[in-house]
Order: sequence, then structure tokens, then C-alpha cells
Amino acid sequence: MKIEILVAAHKEFPMPKKEGYLPVLVGAVKNYKPGISYQRDDDGENISSKNPNYNELTAVYWAWKNLKDVDAIGLVHYRRLLFDKRPYSLDNVISIDKVNQLLQKYDVILPKKRNYYIETNYSHYIHAHHKEPLDEARKVIAEAYPNYLPAFDKVMKKRGAHMFNMFIMKRNAFESYCSFMFNVLGKLEKRIDISEYSVQEARVYGYVSELLMDVWLYTNAFTYDEIPWGQIGGKNTIKKGISLIKRKVGIKTKTHF
Repeated sequence: MKIEILVAAHKEFPMPKKEGYLPVLVGAVKNYKPGISYQRDDDGENISSKNPNYNELTAVYWAWKNLKDVDAIGLVHYRRLLFDKRPYSLDNVISIDKVNQLLQKYDVILPKKRNYYIETNYSHYIHAHHKEPLDEARKVIAEAYPNYLPAFDKVMKKRGAHMFNMFIMKRNAFESYCSFMFNVLGKLEKRIDISEYSVQEARVYGYVSELLMDVWLYTNAFTYDEIPWGQIGGKNTIKKGISLIKRKVGIKTKTHF
């Protein structure tokens, strides 16, 4: 099985050296600098110019449209990855051999859920971001994908989700996921005005898509497994805690967890 795990990055950064990892420069139409040797997301059919709004999804779109000879496709981030074991380091990212083993049993590999405990997925989102895009996404699904609506409402009431737009999928699952997700986001683009959004909030389609993963997953019959994820580099836990409190009392912050 030929597997490509994209590593989305907007700049040069230490990358996994293991077989099967493909560094992708997202937003390459603007972010490319001489000497960066990563695969560019503006090569072939692409939405590279939408990176400020779609985040790492521009790499996913590039793979969907251009990696046609691959049996399974994944996405991780340059600092946030999937791991075989601790400590979380570039040496311990999940190996292609392990991915192959898992894909013999499952269609999809996902990071372990992120749990919020004191908030639902919906309340967590609207405390951190503008409410309108998520509400409009529900309307899009109700109109264009009504069979997905029960899963959407279920996901919004849950207190955890498979976040970060990270995954590894067999080709048929990947095609299904991309078709649903990009079509929903394309319709959403036509319904909301983000011209007054901050730079952070303008990343709205990347934020909404994180919750669409489980909507897609719970609607379809694809099997999945969860594996550990971790972040390379320090985490500002105190800053995140302060941001959480601010969101709970209604103060918008620029930090997205």
C-alpha cells in the first residue's frame, strides 16, 4: 500500500525523516521563499490562495486533486503529529509499517479525541469564535446534506471531538471525506461575510472543518482507530488557561485550542 502523510507547514521546520512523510508548504503562493524544498500546495489544481481562511486544508485539497496514485493519505502538522510512543519527538512519529498494519483493520486513523469536559463542542466553538459560521454550516448541511444533520447535532452536543484536521485514510474514505467537507465549506463561503474578521478569525473554514470530521465519520460506515497525538515544542498552559476563562465570561480571544 502506497501511503503519503502530508506534513503541513508555512515555513521551514525540522521534519520527520521516516519513509512516507511529505512536507507540504501551505499557502505557497505567498509563503514560498527560495531554498524551501517542500512540496508546494500551489502546484497543479489548488486553493493555495485560500490558505489564510482554510489553514492546512489547502494541503488536503492539493492531495485530493493531485495525488492520484496513492492508496492512503494523511495529514499532520509541522509541530503536531501522530506518534507510536513517548517521548513525543520526530524519531517517534508513527511509522509507515504501523500505519499499514492499522489500515489492514481500519479505514481511518485519527488522533485521540480532545475532550472539553465543562463545555460542549458547540459552546466551546462559539466562546472562541464568531457564532454565525457554525450556525450557517448547519443550515448548509440541512439543505444540501440532510442525511448528515443528525450527526451534526450529535457532534455539537458532545464534549469532545477528533480535532486538528489530522488523519490518515484509505483512498475511498479520503475521497468521501474531501467531497463532503470541501463542498460544505464551498457553500458556506457564499453565505457568510468575513471581510471584517480579524486575521485569526478569518481562518474560519479551517476551524469549522475540525468539527465536520466527526459529522462525516458518524454518518458513514468507515471503521476507525485512535492513536496518540502530541505537540513538539512547548505549550503555554497558563496563557491557554487565561484564554479559557476569558471565553467563558464572553471576552473573545485570539487563541484557538
